[in-house]
Order: sequence, then C-alpha cells, then structure tokens
Amino acid sequence: MFFLFAFAKVFALLILMQKLEIASFYAARRWQLESHRNAAHEAWDESRLRPNIQEQVLKYLGYGTPAAKFLDLVDFCRQTANCPSKPGVTVQRTQVWNVVTVTACTKPLQMPFYQTTGFVVCSTKYVPNRDRPIAFVLPGISP
Repeated sequence: MFFLFAFAKVFALLILMQKLEIASFYAARRWQLESHRNAAHEAWDESRLRPNIQEQVLKYLGYGTPAAKFLDLVDFCRQTANCPSKPGVTVQRTQVWNVVTVTACTKPLQMPFYQTTGFVVCSTKYVPNRDRPIAFVLPGISP
C-alpha cells in the first residue's frame, strides 16, 4: 500500500510540473501580447490583465477544483529563495524583459516513513518588452 501511495504522489507531482510549464507559457505569451509598453497603461495591466491571467492560470493548475485534492495544492507557500511566497502569477518589468513567474505550492507530505515540508514549484519565463512580436526575417531577404 505504501508503494501505491508513493507512486500516486510522484505521479501527481509530475502532472503538476507539466501543467505548470504549460500555464507559464500561456501567462508569458499572453502578457507579451496584451500588456502595454506605455507607462500610462501600466495600471490597467496590473489591475485588469494580470488578475485575469492569474485567474485562468490558477484554474488550469487546479486551484478551486476537485483536482486540488489529488495534486495537494495549498494557498500558502513556505519561503524559498527563488520563488514568490504565494501561488499565482507575478510579473517583474525591466527595461528589456518582462519576467513572468508562475508559482504553485503543495502541502507537506505526512507518510509513516517519509515526510516533506511541501513543495514550492515555480516556472520563470522571460518575454521581450514590446507590444507585438516582431517577425524574424533573414538578412538580405525581403518579406
């Protein structure tokens, strides 16, 4: 029984990691295409766009759904050096890149012979700071 339970937990973590990568790609691409470079629109990006992206990402990861129990998702994270302390989407603007980080947290595992402090997994994507992607054109060839 122990091995079956352990296998299920490892399988759940693998599913969570795959879902996190897909969700981070979605969040980064949507932020790249829909956020603004103009500082006048930065408030709209933070008040409307990022919460909407975060809502979609958390729903896809399983927060607030029956899948949260299987994946052991929780709304709090233990402190780590590289990941934010709250699940969801964070965006850090720089002059060249926007750093989009998606974080998910699992509850501590309490098994008879194995205990963990819970996992904090995050995926970071760097997207260019421009309004729309620029098509790649080989030098010397006109489009």
